[in-house]
This record gives sequence, structure tokens and C-alpha cells, in this order.
Amino acid sequence: MLRGSKVGLRARHQEDIPILEAELYDDVVNASRAEGRPWRPITPGSKDSRAAVDDKEEGHAPFSVVALDGGALVGIASLWDIDTHNRSAHVGLGLLPSARGRGYGTDVVAVLCHYGFAVRSLHRLQIETLSDNVAMLRSAERNGFVREGVLRSSAWVMGEFLDEVLLGLLVEDWK
Repeated sequence: MLRGSKVGLRARHQEDIPILEAELYDDVVNASRAEGRPWRPITPGSKDSRAAVDDKEEGHAPFSVVALDGGALVGIASLWDIDTHNRSAHVGLGLLPSARGRGYGTDVVAVLCHYGFAVRSLHRLQIETLSDNVAMLRSAERNGFVREGVLRSSAWVMGEFLDEVLLGLLVEDWK
């Protein structure tokens, strides 16, 4: 397990999947805001579950996030679109509604930075988030990410186009 000050990132366990589906994916509005694709219902236990992990996919490092004080599952995190040639990856996370507002997001980003830079020897990490996602913007900037641009009207979410903010962090700027 990778440890931060508040959370640990560990492998996804089979028993995590129903919780993540119910708490994150079945919330249509939040799932639509978090995914780059349209929401659709998925049968419980389906192999198409968004929370299921393919251990053979080398370009994706998915984790379950657990609180260090008690071990409760509090969300998901990942490095995705890992590019070993350009030594870059994207950062993503989602916290269960009951875990939001506790500083977990900032700690998750910190642990993912450690994993990406120290463990995977990456050079650049990138975050794209909706421009009104204040919690993610704050978590990224507290970890040294710099706003690099705005992708205007780039995300179709629940019937409207929304702007996305692009943030980046280079290994030499990492705290």
C-alpha cells in the first residue's frame, strides 16, 4: 500500500466494486461529471463495471483509496494514459460523498505524485477537470500543479458544454 498522511492507495479488491458502483457510479450527475463518456446503467456484477480492474492493462494504474484511520474505503484514484516513452500520465480520483471535504483529495493527489514520479519515474503528470470542480483544482494546486490552460466547452455534461481546466506538474517542480 502507498501511504499518505490521511489515505492509503491499495489494489482494488472485489468487495470494493459494489460499494464504488453504488456510491460513485450510480450517482448519475457526479458520474457524468467525472467520466468522459455518457452514463449508462450497468448490471451489478457485470464485467463492464467501471470499477473493475484489468491487471494486464499497463497504461492504467487503478487504486482503491482507504482512510488510514480505520481502513474504510473512501474512493478511487488512478494514473491513466501512462505513456512510458514520453514519461507522462494523467491523474484521476473520485471520493465517496461521505469522504468529501476532509482533505483526502489533496492527500490522494500527493500520493499519486509520489507514485508517478518516484515509483514510475515519470517526468510529467497532468490533470483535466471541470472548471467548477473547486475541490480538485484546490487539491491539484496545493500539490504544485500549475494551470496551463482552459479547454473551452470541451466536456458535454448533462445537456451542456462545460470548460475544462488543464493543470500540469513536472518532476523538477514536484515538492
